[in-house]
Amino acid sequence: MRPRSLLSVLTVLPLVLIALLAPPGAHAVADVPSAAFSKTSDWGSGWEGRFTLTNGSDSAINGWRVEFDLPAGTSIGSFWDALLTKDGQHQTFENRSYNGTIPAGGSVTFGFLGNGPGSPENCTFNGASCAGGPDDPGGLGEPGTPTVTARTDSSLTLSWEASTGTPTGYRVYEGADLRATVSGTTATVSGLATCSTHTYTVKAYDGSGESPASTAVTGTTSGCATGPLPRHFLTGYWHDFVNPAQELKLSQVPDEYDLIAVAFGEATARAGEVTFRVDPGLSDALGGYTDAQFKADVAALQAEGKKVIISVGGEKGAIRVSDANSAQLFAESVYGLMTEYGFDGVDIDLENGLNPTYMEHALRALHARTGTGLIITMAPQTLDMQSTGGSYFQLALGIKDILTVVHMQYYNSGAMLGCDQQVYGQGTVDFMTALACIQLENGLRPDQVSLGLPAGPGAAGGGVVAPSMVNDALDCLARGTGCGAFTPARTYPDIRGAMTWSINWDVTNGGGFAETVRPHLDTLP
Repeated sequence: MRPRSLLSVLTVLPLVLIALLAPPGAHAVADVPSAAFSKTSDWGSGWEGRFTLTNGSDSAINGWRVEFDLPAGTSIGSFWDALLTKDGQHQTFENRSYNGTIPAGGSVTFGFLGNGPGSPENCTFNGASCAGGPDDPGGLGEPGTPTVTARTDSSLTLSWEASTGTPTGYRVYEGADLRATVSGTTATVSGLATCSTHTYTVKAYDGSGESPASTAVTGTTSGCATGPLPRHFLTGYWHDFVNPAQELKLSQVPDEYDLIAVAFGEATARAGEVTFRVDPGLSDALGGYTDAQFKADVAALQAEGKKVIISVGGEKGAIRVSDANSAQLFAESVYGLMTEYGFDGVDIDLENGLNPTYMEHALRALHARTGTGLIITMAPQTLDMQSTGGSYFQLALGIKDILTVVHMQYYNSGAMLGCDQQVYGQGTVDFMTALACIQLENGLRPDQVSLGLPAGPGAAGGGVVAPSMVNDALDCLARGTGCGAFTPARTYPDIRGAMTWSINWDVTNGGGFAETVRPHLDTLP
């Protein structure tokens, strides 16, 4: 994080929100509370924001709350001197115990780091306009919270409860942009891109002006590309090495697995190059398992509708893609392995460093050679996905248009922060749901998020859970049921599925992971 003491002396660009949000003729009133927003620094991909809350009244304020919306593609990371809760793109900051009182004529500040190009919109301070003064020029109440009642590939339909008063009609806004004007309490916004996400607010209006904005609602048009895999699917890693788990030929992979990640492609002396062959030790343990037999097994699995990809990296992997040459060599060598062995794609599992810029170059070059059928998955550690500033998160967002799924490893990590800024311990439903929420609320589509768990004892040093607990976490995210102490602000019916390390460990432990989780995936929305 950039030190705030340095950022505060950089160029300050004050933005009093009333200048953006109020109708013509509205103005701030000096003797009432107000909240002013400024970007104290902006470095392109992100910025530091600060709110200054001023009590212009003649009595103290005891407890404060600032609410605003962020446009799609903009999110909040770290924050300070306030508590934050999120509902989609709607942000609510409240005082901490030490700064809840603002004396008459006094002020307090709080701040946060933002990601993306946008700024706060539709701001309120303790329910009134952040600018201070009346924000109800027409005497109209705030419309009820809108809901998305229908969607197509190019449109979203919204409905809401009527405001109080006698409005002429309602206006639907996306940020500060007017998207629809209707006389009733439903509207369809058309002309949208396929699989695009939008956040809207609704205001009632009459001849005197507009009401306060409704609570924001976020919706995604249909038509998201799910790639050559089921709507919900199970991924498992197959060992190309010998360890205490049972050795398996590819032909012995249980039928429950939809996607098999072959672990692992290895580095060569040339930076970026990936190579693969059936490990000699594994071949011996299986009585002579050859590359030719492996290739035949790949083709047989694909004939059954399965997909097989090569995973690069792992705990000991030393593959480095850090410049244009290594990016090109990575793309060329992985494409060569796909051609030779029949792999359907690649899994990025680099636990020893990742350069998001050049890995994106490599994957885009690979995609250009293979086409839209390419499967790209990622297996970051939990620490890698705590913030959009992390290299793995940057890569995932950078290749969002060609990325299949991220199955983060919810194990071997101890305690971590969830999207509500609370600390959760591994091995619980809350750990899975609250950490998945970080990805789901910070740019990835639900169909690009999967839960990665160990397949029982021996598979991981920590974070082993009963397979039924994985099902509970999936239900919590998809339906809002089966949750623990943490309940997401909204549901994600398109959540993609689950991954396990590993198929070998699952077979060793009796197959309970696949036999429990895979049938449950078919019950999800």
